[in-house]
Amino acid sequence: MTLGCQMADARANAPIIIKRKKVVAGSGHHGGAWKVAYADFVTAMMAFFMLMWLLNATTENQRKGIADYFNPTIPINRISGGGDGMFGGESVFSEDALPQDGTGGVDKSPSEERQSQGDTGVDKNAKARAQEDRDLATLQEKLSGNSGESAVADELLEHILTRVTDEGLIVEVFDLPGAPLFAADGQTPTKILAALAAMIARVFAPTTNQIAINGHQHAFPVVLKTDPGWDLSTAQAHIMRKRLETGGLAGKRFERIAGWSDRKLAHPNPMAVRNNRLEIILLRQDRAAAGN
Repeated sequence: MTLGCQMADARANAPIIIKRKKVVAGSGHHGGAWKVAYADFVTAMMAFFMLMWLLNATTENQRKGIADYFNPTIPINRISGGGDGMFGGESVFSEDALPQDGTGGVDKSPSEERQSQGDTGVDKNAKARAQEDRDLATLQEKLSGNSGESAVADELLEHILTRVTDEGLIVEVFDLPGAPLFAADGQTPTKILAALAAMIARVFAPTTNQIAINGHQHAFPVVLKTDPGWDLSTAQAHIMRKRLETGGLAGKRFERIAGWSDRKLAHPNPMAVRNNRLEIILLRQDRAAAGN
C-alpha cells in the first residue's frame, strides 16, 4: 500500500467533531425581566401620585368616605367610628367633636362668645348683627337720599360717599374742584363742611355707636422742605370732631381720631383734590367693644 493510500484511509477513519455555539438572544439587556420590574415601579408611582392628589383635592368628609368604602365593617355599621346607645355614638350637643361622622363644633373648648347656641347652632349674636346691618343700611339711605326723605341738600350730595363695611358705616366727605371743604390755609372750614357736619350729627344723634374719624390729604410736591400732610390731615380730623360735638354728639362717643396724610389715596392721581377727604365711621358695636 502506498503512502498516499495510507493517508486517505487515516482521514476516512478520523472522528468527526461538531462544535455548537450557543447564542443568547438579547444578552446585552439581560433578557426581559427588567420590563416587569419597570412596570411594577411605574404602577407604584402612579398609585403614589393618585394618593397625593386625593389628599390635596378632597375634603375631610370626602377622605373619610373613601376610607369607609374600604372598611370591612361598613355593611355592619355605617358609622366607622363605632359607638352604641340610642344615638349610635353621636351627641345632641353641637360643641362635641364627633369623629364618627365628621360633624360637631369646630372647637372642643370654645369661648363664651364663640359657642354655638340654640337648637340650630346659630351664634347668639347673629340676630343682633342682622339688626345692626338693617339699622346701618337705613342710615345710609338717609345720607345718600335713596329713601326719598334725604337729610342732605342736593348740592351736598356730590360731596358724600357712603358704604357699609365690617367696621361700620363709613361716611366719606371730600373736596371737589372749586368746592373744597377747607379754605386755602387748610384749617378754616367752608360753609360746605359746616353743613355736612351738622347733617351728619343729626343723622347720628339717635344712635349710641362709637365714632372714628380719619383725615386724608393729597400728595404734596417733594420739593417742600417738610411734608404738611400728616399735620394737616390730623388737624382737619379734629376740626370735624369739634363740629360734630357742636352738632350735638357727645365727646365720649369719639373712639379714634387719626390723620393718614397721603398714605391711602382715593384717586390714582396723588395730586388730585379728590384725595382730600374725611371719613366719619359709625362703628359697629362689636368693633367698639374689641377696640376697648
